[in-house]
This record gives sequence, structure tokens and C-alpha cells, in this order.
Amino acid sequence: MTARRVKPTLALERSLADLGARWVVGFDEVGRGALAGPVMVGAAALRADRLPDLAVPEGLADSKRLSPAAREGLVPGLETWADAWAVGSASNQEIDQWGIMHALGLAALRALASVEEGLGLAGPCGCRSGASASRTLAAILDGPYDYISKALGTLDAPVPQLPAEVSVQVKADASCASVACASVLAKVTRDRLMVDLARTHPEFAPYDWANNKGYGSPKHQAAIASLGPTDLHRVSWHLV
Repeated sequence: MTARRVKPTLALERSLADLGARWVVGFDEVGRGALAGPVMVGAAALRADRLPDLAVPEGLADSKRLSPAAREGLVPGLETWADAWAVGSASNQEIDQWGIMHALGLAALRALASVEEGLGLAGPCGCRSGASASRTLAAILDGPYDYISKALGTLDAPVPQLPAEVSVQVKADASCASVACASVLAKVTRDRLMVDLARTHPEFAPYDWANNKGYGSPKHQAAIASLGPTDLHRVSWHLV
């Protein structure tokens, strides 16, 4: 029997809005287990006052459960469905220097900073002129660990205009629509980058990033073994 696919809803987003959040932002990561390229975290923000009547986009699901064509097809609609969205990135050098968990936190905070700017929250006091500092932004982070709060106040981390109150939830990318949206946008953004790098830099062609997106496929690992790592590899990792 085939397992029934879980469809994402806005139940958790609405519950956070009922608790007083003015914005709810879903976060999801991509590229965590890759051998090359950056790690990225997507963020998709929804205004609380839209949530009661907001519908989940047709076909939206955890990006891992969608074909590349399905993900690409969803992107234009998701870009307008979210009130603001962004994909933050942390480089392979940052992963090597600080470790993957801190790099994820940096990428998430960079995405959050861009989302807050898109929502009009930027300002010298952390909010717009006349805006109330009590306005809250609730975050839903896929997984069991809050790497966003852990990275706050650290070197190279942007300071949020309105710090997020983070809720973690395992498999939120499958059950929460805002997180699924962030998942698809992050996956498409990173895949496009890795394909573009493979196509525009002949020296990267042997590593087959156009197909493996920097993950440890046999062809990728064979190229590392014979040619060595590139400047985009995570050299602190066990590459072969």
C-alpha cells in the first residue's frame, strides 16, 4: 500500500496568530548534507490578518516529495502567495569555519532580515516610525532544533528588526503551508545555483553538479577522489 501524502495546512500558522503574532514566517533548509556549495534557508512570511481566509496553493507539498518540474511550476504562485519571502545563504567556507548548525542559523537570519525588509519592518529602532514594538513575528522552523535563536548576536549574523519567537516542529515542511512554501523556494533557488555553476564553469563539469546539486553521488565522489576538491567544496567534511 502506498503511504498517503500529508497535505500542508495553515492550522499552526493560525494558532500562532490567535496567540498574538502579527506575522508568521515558515523556515526550511536545503543543502545541509551536500558536499559542495552553500547551505540555504528559505523563509516565507504571511500576515496574520490574511490567515482566516487564506487558501493553501494547489499542489503545495514538502519540496522533497515534488518533482523538479512540479517545484518550478509552483514558484511563480508561491512568490505572490507569501507576503514576503527570501532565501538566505551561508557559504561552504562559513560551514568549514563555524560548523553546519551555525551556518544554518546565519542563513536563516539573513533570510529573516530580507523578509522583514519586504514587510516594511526596517528602521533605526527596529520598527517603523510610530510602530509598536509589541508587534510579534512568530517563526515555524522545520526540525527539532532551534538554530535561529542560537545564532542571534553572533559574529556575521544580522540583527533582526523584530526578533522571531521560534517554534520548532519535525516534518513541518510536510504539515505547515508556510514551511512547505519556504522549502520549495529554497530548493529551487539552490538547485538553480548549482546547475548554473556547472554550466558556466567548465572546471566544475566533472563533479556533475547539474545532476547531483553538490550531494555525494558516486560520480561526484569519484571526481573528488581523482581531481581533489574545488573552492566550493566543504573541505572540513569527509568528502570521499
